[in-house]
Amino acid sequence: MKLSRDNLHEYQKYGVDFIINNPISALMLECGLGKTITTLTAVSDLMYDYFEISKVLIIAPLRVGLSVWKQECDKWEQLKYLRCSIAIGSADEREKALKADADIYIINRENVEWLVNSGHIDFDMVVIDELSSFKSHQSKRFKALRKVRPKFDRIVGLTGTPAPNGLIDLWAEINLLDMGERLGRYITGFRDEYFKPDKRNGAIVYSYKPLVNAEKRIYEKISDICISMKATDYIKMPERIDNIYEVEMNDKEMKLYRKLEKEMFLPFADGDIDAVNAASLSNKLLQLANGAVYDENGKVRKIHSRKLDALEDLIEASNGKSILVYYGYKHDKDRIAEKFNIREIRTERDICDWNNGKIQIALAHPASCGHGLNLQKGGSTIIWFGLTWSLELYQQVNARLYRQGQKNTVVVHHIVTKGTVDEDVMTALNDKDMGQASLMEAVKARMEGIYK
Repeated sequence: MKLSRDNLHEYQKYGVDFIINNPISALMLECGLGKTITTLTAVSDLMYDYFEISKVLIIAPLRVGLSVWKQECDKWEQLKYLRCSIAIGSADEREKALKADADIYIINRENVEWLVNSGHIDFDMVVIDELSSFKSHQSKRFKALRKVRPKFDRIVGLTGTPAPNGLIDLWAEINLLDMGERLGRYITGFRDEYFKPDKRNGAIVYSYKPLVNAEKRIYEKISDICISMKATDYIKMPERIDNIYEVEMNDKEMKLYRKLEKEMFLPFADGDIDAVNAASLSNKLLQLANGAVYDENGKVRKIHSRKLDALEDLIEASNGKSILVYYGYKHDKDRIAEKFNIREIRTERDICDWNNGKIQIALAHPASCGHGLNLQKGGSTIIWFGLTWSLELYQQVNARLYRQGQKNTVVVHHIVTKGTVDEDVMTALNDKDMGQASLMEAVKARMEGIYK
């Protein structure tokens, strides 16, 4: 039996009206709040009730584009007239899909540049699923889409993480929506108006820090086209508990860590560990904190097993409950697989078995399940074996379990090696999250009478 419009939450109905009433709109909705169904309902209304649009382009992450949008169309009664064509695959397959008779055309963001160059841009509405993937004004996908932006009468940006690396990210995203009306036509003007140089080397500026009151001024500028909603505001969510499980290397292991940190080099008889720059060093230190690191020949150098021991403790303490473990590197996965009976989440079959309680220890890489996966039925415990610097990935993969439909308290364990870059990552994620929360709050939808 299909769901109907009556099954929409009030906040989703609010989002539908917002899209309909605003040709330029950004929905900053946390994972699990139903961005897809909200947007599709608005598209259906605009197409078949108001007759304002006739052809819609949806730009989405690959996995989401392949399945999620079409699946939502099939689930809901009010979307029964929407015809979807998925333009993903080879160039010939994409061409065929774009020439098909449909209402909605779905393409993955990696092919945006190809789409623009192909000339298939006769759309009157564009939806960007995960707007934050266009945060770089220097990326090819941004430049391509920005070039043809004036051709679209309507545009919708969807994201749960609007500024994953800070306020500076907002310029490209908002510029793509309003073509420079609110935050200026050029990134240099935006930086001069709201930021000051932070980290620099002579004339080269590596990062910028917001000026006093910059946040407030930026939020005021964009508030008319943005609504923000947090899951906990509108859905009765179970409790979420975040836990840091500290482990500590012994003196010998820590000495190796400090040597690599200081000298960017660890010598071994048959292959050295060498970091050529700061980014490479950060990567190597993260690996070492996890217990192993790749040398110059790609060989795995095992340094310690502290995190593996901690993982064993956490698994034992779970008393047979299903656990989702996030790893950082292939050698992490291999070492975990050697010690525990695990199954990696890779296919639809894996997802189905997890949600049916057939997998006790599931293993996943954050980059492989950041979008579009509903895993909340299979368990409520997450263990971060290896951490990520990316706030966007961090929030999205946690939301695979902590989302609408989760009935149990969600516990998120972070295995952190004391005195290492792990601690820096946790601090950075917390700091970024504070900034993210400020943004979400500043543009939050004010819906009188709803859930009061």
